[in-house]
Amino acid sequence: MSTYYPRTKDLTRTRKSVTDSPPSSPSPTDKNYRHERLSRYDSSGESVTDKPLGRTSSYTRRETRLAALNRQDQDSTTKDYKKMYAEALHENEKLKSRLQDSKQELVKIRSQLEKVTQRHDRISERSTVLESEKREKQALEKRVSNMEDELKILTELKSDNQRLKDENGALIRVISKLSK
Repeated sequence: MSTYYPRTKDLTRTRKSVTDSPPSSPSPTDKNYRHERLSRYDSSGESVTDKPLGRTSSYTRRETRLAALNRQDQDSTTKDYKKMYAEALHENEKLKSRLQDSKQELVKIRSQLEKVTQRHDRISERSTVLESEKREKQALEKRVSNMEDELKILTELKSDNQRLKDENGALIRVISKLSK
């Protein structure tokens, strides 16, 4: 609202300053106000508004209106720039917080990945150990079965050897009886 009515504030300030200040010492705003009133009169004492408006006065009024509009536009553009700057700062803060959140999430995901990798390594080590244990077990089982086979053969050989000894003893007795 202050951008649409900048003059009314200035006038109320001027009036207050005129009433507040002592009449003996005119303030700078009072001088300007008096200067504006005096500038309405030309050197003959006639009011400028009483004279027919010439091309230069309409041109001057137009220039002052354009200057006032330009000042308002400049004020609004600077406020727009300030607003845009504030919005950009706010957006930057949002983006920074999102970036921080993303970084924290990335750290969490990396730690989870590390844990999973360690578990996988342990499992693969276990599976490697299990595979080597299986191979050792298979080798031992094969060796045990070979030893069992050898043991069977040995017991058969012992029994054959005992049978042959018994037959030899019987043959020796038969031969000794025949020779007598």
